[in-house]
Amino acid sequence: MGKERLAAFSDGVVAIIITIMVLEFKVPHGADMPALRPLIPTFLSYVLSFIYIGIYWDNHHHLLAVTERVSGAILWANMHLLFWLSLIPITTAWMGENHFAPAPTAVYGVVLLAAAIAYGILQHMILHIEGPKSLMASALGRDIKGEISPVFYLFAVPFAFWRPWIAEIFYVLVALMWLVPDRRIERSIVSPREIHS
Repeated sequence: MGKERLAAFSDGVVAIIITIMVLEFKVPHGADMPALRPLIPTFLSYVLSFIYIGIYWDNHHHLLAVTERVSGAILWANMHLLFWLSLIPITTAWMGENHFAPAPTAVYGVVLLAAAIAYGILQHMILHIEGPKSLMASALGRDIKGEISPVFYLFAVPFAFWRPWIAEIFYVLVALMWLVPDRRIERSIVSPREIHS
């Protein structure tokens, strides 16, 4: 299988995940502005999860851009990542519906942790196939953000049972950290225009 087919399938799954998340919104019971107030926790959890899905989609796109070959192990590693991402809508809805209660906030963190680990496994599988002298290996270098993120989640999950707002700060910090564009892969890709100029 070519990487284009893998990317197309993954893009489709991500689009469905985002669609499912937005469908979790309930119609307000009323026609005035105060009727929106009960939706605020659901909306905030949706925004956070939308950002996370966007971050994964963006980084997955860049990862495949420097991938030359796709193996069976890479396909399953990719499915593993998509599995955890597909659980984000239900954990998002649970957390929002229950106003960031301890258990839903902790489970949300567990899913984020599992997705981060799954992404790391996918990256490792691709690096294993591509080799240490590949474009991807030189582009990735030391993945500091990828190493810090799971640590933040590991701290956040137990905090969710004590002070959920601390866990939420950890989740937002990781999202903000990844919102800053990671140019490692982009810098390593030379476009055809640059070659011919």
